[in-house]
Amino acid sequence: LALSDDPQSTAAWNIGASGEEKLGRSLASQASATLQLLHDRRLPRSRANIDHIAVTASGVYVIDAKKYRGRPHLESEGGLFRPRTQRLLVGSRDCTKLVDGVLHQVEVVRGLVDPAITITGVLCFVDADWPLLGGDFVTRGVLTVSPKKLRATLQAPGPLAAEAVGEIHHSLASALPPA
Repeated sequence: LALSDDPQSTAAWNIGASGEEKLGRSLASQASATLQLLHDRRLPRSRANIDHIAVTASGVYVIDAKKYRGRPHLESEGGLFRPRTQRLLVGSRDCTKLVDGVLHQVEVVRGLVDPAITITGVLCFVDADWPLLGGDFVTRGVLTVSPKKLRATLQAPGPLAAEAVGEIHHSLASALPPA
């Protein structure tokens, strides 16, 4: 091993980390009293982490950043005689399991905030081949979106005042330590 290149898993982790950092810098430039952020937070009793949490006037967004090449899209199967299923693909790569991961993170955050607060899971594909118009979609309640569309989504107005955003942010920061 000393004479060879890093294992593939190390290279993949480095690529993913650069995507997380890129998205984190972009989101941080938007921070305000009604858009507060937490980055790289550890899930309780786990080695896993949440890449980004955005607390906004419209609710809480649990964001998983991925740096994949290819166009994100849904492929639907089944229907009339079989149960309808959807697969998340990026290019030809099946990324459906990523949706399960985000849904788990959402449930952890849901257990930490008032049930009346809207919590949205997000898969944000950094450097993917997004079309000029549209391209974002929802599967099983998880928003799949480009960084540009995510920034616009986080700026949407909502029922939470700056004070409430700050309280939720503080509560989540206390419950989810940095990874």
